[in-house]
Amino acid sequence: MSSTSLFNVLPSVLSAVLSTGTAAAPATDPAVTSGDWYRPAVDVNAQVQLQGTPNISYDVELYVLDLFDTDSAVIDALHADGRKMICYFSAGTFENWRDDAGRFTAADKGRRLGNWPGERWLDVRSQNVRAIMADRLDLAVQRGCDGVDPDNVDGYSNRTGLPLTYQDQIDYNTWLADQAHQRGLAISLKNDLGQIDDLVAHFDFAINESCHEWDECELLMPFIQAGKPVVHINYLYADDPVGRAELCLYTQSLGFNTLTLPQLLDGSFRHSCNP
Repeated sequence: MSSTSLFNVLPSVLSAVLSTGTAAAPATDPAVTSGDWYRPAVDVNAQVQLQGTPNISYDVELYVLDLFDTDSAVIDALHADGRKMICYFSAGTFENWRDDAGRFTAADKGRRLGNWPGERWLDVRSQNVRAIMADRLDLAVQRGCDGVDPDNVDGYSNRTGLPLTYQDQIDYNTWLADQAHQRGLAISLKNDLGQIDDLVAHFDFAINESCHEWDECELLMPFIQAGKPVVHINYLYADDPVGRAELCLYTQSLGFNTLTLPQLLDGSFRHSCNP
């Protein structure tokens, strides 16, 4: 998963301002707001685990688990217990271990993704990429997911090797949101802090990694102000209860649900700021 500082966005924004004299407002279609899909409350409790055998013993409403790897029995057990299943997949990167990896073309792929072996950025302008992601959303419906957590939806602000613009990302992210809602699925906005003002109306909740490390958490407040939850993941302070307590005081004052989790998101430990 990528977590991008807003500082990486500034060069592209400055370029747009210098070339046009003003920063052009992005064009966004109206959000799909009517429909019968899960809308988590602003104070929802959550757990996020993407690797290993899922631990579903936590008394939380919302679980984020992998779309492809989670056993159907786990999804059935969550629903039987009144829980909600949010299915994770990467919408912005190619992963060479996925069952549908062979469908991506060479033209769809950009640079390698940092320290994540087997991943490359995707060209979100590609109709082929969109067709694959539409099929993944269909799979989420077939598997009984209540919503989806599409990751790596901030390629425009990263070194992707692709000429992605702010507007390209807005177009793709709103397309994802509309496609999810048309299928009766909730959808999270993962990171992508630089576009929150333009996207908050389209997404049902936010999942953020490490905003506190970059002093960017207040950029997520439009979600709270809209009555939509922010699930905040902290990878620091696993062995520092004092640091965790201070972080909890801060993010609770913002209305966030903060979890301290292992960076591999393998379920090896979990510390929640919520009671």
